Amino acid sequence: MSTPSPFSAAEIASEGIKPEEYAEIVRRLDRHPNKAELGMFGVMWSEHCCYKNSRPLLKNFPTTGKRVLVGPGENAGVVDMGDGIRLAFKIESHNHPSAVEPFQGAATGVGGILRDIFTMGARPIAVLNSLRFGSLEDAKTRRLFSGVVSGISHYGNCVGVPTIGGEVYFDRAYSGNPLVNAMALGLMETTEIVKSGAKGIGNPVLYVGSTTGRDGMGGASFASAELSAESIDDRPAVQVGDPFLEKSLIEACLEAFKTGAVVAAQDMGAAGLTCSTAEMAAKGGVGILLDLDKIPARETGMVPYEYLLSESQERMLFVAEKGREQELIDIFHKWELQAVVAGEVIAESIVRIMFKGEIAAEVPATALSDDTPIYERKLMTTPPEYAQKAWAWNPESLPKASYTGIEGMSWKQVLLKLLDTPTIASKRWVYRQYDHQVQNNTVMFPGGADAAIVRVRALANETEKATFEHPSTIRGVAATTDCNPRYVYLNPYEGAKMAVAEAARNLSCVGAEPIAVTDNLNFGSPEKPIGYWQLANACTGISEACREFDTPVTGGNVSLYNETLDDEGNPTPIYPTPVIGMVGIVEDISKAVGQGFRTEGDRIYLLGLPTSAQANTISFGGSEYLMAIQNIAAGQPPVVDFVLERSVQAACREGIRQSWIKSAHDSSEGGLAIALAESCIGGNIGALVELISASHCLDYAMFAEGGARIIVTVSPENQTEWETYLKGALQGNWERIGTVIGSALEIVVQEQTVINVSVAEMTETWGEAIDRRMAV
Repeated sequence: MSTPSPFSAAEIASEGIKPEEYAEIVRRLDRHPNKAELGMFGVMWSEHCCYKNSRPLLKNFPTTGKRVLVGPGENAGVVDMGDGIRLAFKIESHNHPSAVEPFQGAATGVGGILRDIFTMGARPIAVLNSLRFGSLEDAKTRRLFSGVVSGISHYGNCVGVPTIGGEVYFDRAYSGNPLVNAMALGLMETTEIVKSGAKGIGNPVLYVGSTTGRDGMGGASFASAELSAESIDDRPAVQVGDPFLEKSLIEACLEAFKTGAVVAAQDMGAAGLTCSTAEMAAKGGVGILLDLDKIPARETGMVPYEYLLSESQERMLFVAEKGREQELIDIFHKWELQAVVAGEVIAESIVRIMFKGEIAAEVPATALSDDTPIYERKLMTTPPEYAQKAWAWNPESLPKASYTGIEGMSWKQVLLKLLDTPTIASKRWVYRQYDHQVQNNTVMFPGGADAAIVRVRALANETEKATFEHPSTIRGVAATTDCNPRYVYLNPYEGAKMAVAEAARNLSCVGAEPIAVTDNLNFGSPEKPIGYWQLANACTGISEACREFDTPVTGGNVSLYNETLDDEGNPTPIYPTPVIGMVGIVEDISKAVGQGFRTEGDRIYLLGLPTSAQANTISFGGSEYLMAIQNIAAGQPPVVDFVLERSVQAACREGIRQSWIKSAHDSSEGGLAIALAESCIGGNIGALVELISASHCLDYAMFAEGGARIIVTVSPENQTEWETYLKGALQGNWERIGTVIGSALEIVVQEQTVINVSVAEMTETWGEAIDRRMAV
């Protein structure tokens, strides 16, 4: 087109649109876009909405399976739990908003993921979160940490959905760019799963929920850009949430869905009205006409650009059966919510926006939603220099180990130093702010086990609430979020595999069978060769691991450009962090076990590679020990042995099913010694443990990580039956290492006590580590 653009290069760039993308917009429209249309393309062609850099990688994920009812592409995945119970679940990020305004950023992250769940026709039953921050020695980190946790607790507690678990990591890599990932679970309450594709030419389009304001303007584009010192000026791009209004919206939506009058539904999250209209039209192969004059506004003088890009919270868009719109409007008015007919489904596959009687925007629906730019990037043929340098690290550089300790530190001091590390330490400061018991279905409380469990209650029929008498009351769903970002930084392929393996292991430790995954890919810029190398290799690892564990990916989120720009504009990316949210079935919640040792005299077993084993599946690479002793992230992380992982996890689940196992805890960050300490702390009881190791390998035996290891306890009366089972199931990959006894953890090697520390001292160090830092 020869006519000059009405926008300057700076104006186009401010919408997150590249010059070549603007040229493509002009080609598709056969004209220059107006301001509103430019904004629509800006948000819909952002990485946050269209996955233009990651979609070629995501297509390799396994997404189907015997339990998958809804896979990627809808608001949330849905899996079959058996006995007519269907679970909706998903994870989403709210990283950049939380970096700028931590309270509202985190709060609206919870609100957004809950809407993804109930938009499907499911009642939210639980929330988890996966959080990453910089060092707690830094005042800015403490402010962000406090604000994010307050935001999560405020929204979850007020809306009445329990926050039942999650994970928190601290590393300087996240100093300028914290990660806030929220995962939600819900049980289907409607006969039919509610989809988002618009249908029925002439059917009315309803706007329901809250009013529209200028808050959250362009949040999707904001989420697809690097953070800088000027990001504080983007506070208008952070949404403001109202959990009490969302509670009403949950009830109104579920009531409306049960009438059968709702043809399709879409929540207004990223990109607001633009995204909801475009996605509903594109998925249905139809068009949508929307009149902005009908949209309830909370501010005066708003223009189409503002209406279309606003990310005001607690709003939904419905397609209703023609003639039944008043029935739906009455339901929302009963709950004191907005509900208006704002448009209709049209045959032409376009999104046509009206304002003051004129066409304010007119764009092909697929151009905004499906047919978006895709970038097939070239993968580095050799690992980047930072990785090769890290892999050259040699364990010989570690201080020499003896029975008494390492130079300048006893083994007891090393253990306490690791227990004082915020990543390992108790997260009580976090979860005591959350209401984890609301709805009265939480079986395993935060901090009590490797995964959270909630009871699932099937509906007696489609209109009645669940009853305690229903036979499926003993069934539960277990959930966890996992990722060791240091592993992924050092080796994205192996680290991502380990994230999936550890998630499955954590579920197995409470007796749950892993069934499906939702993932949140938090990475730096894919436009940089190293960033894309990390992303591509991590996706390959996730894909392979999910196939090995038969846990298909039902959906998730991609959050790229997690980088902080310094005053000179130089970017510092976060560690690549592909968070795995995994769910599993607990057939009988009465048999679920926690991580704390239970009874004096119980036998302690190590499932997985024995303490004397040395293999690439056990490593100091990326370990907490290496960071604590040498303050570096180096080496190769542990390699995943899928055959060993599956057999160890199956043995643990069978032991729990047979009621042999009384406690189970996986060995992860900090290695065996930390896992043993945490089990002592969890049960407030000591243990006498004997490890097989040479003195110069003591650090490796106690603090190396990996090995598909789980520590379990079994009562003496079940010892013979349990060991007979293990000989057949795990052959040599298990050993009895000790006994639950006394009030101290005593670790003996070659008849010499190398650690003897009271449970009280461990509990104080571990339990007060974060509280002490936050009290500064």
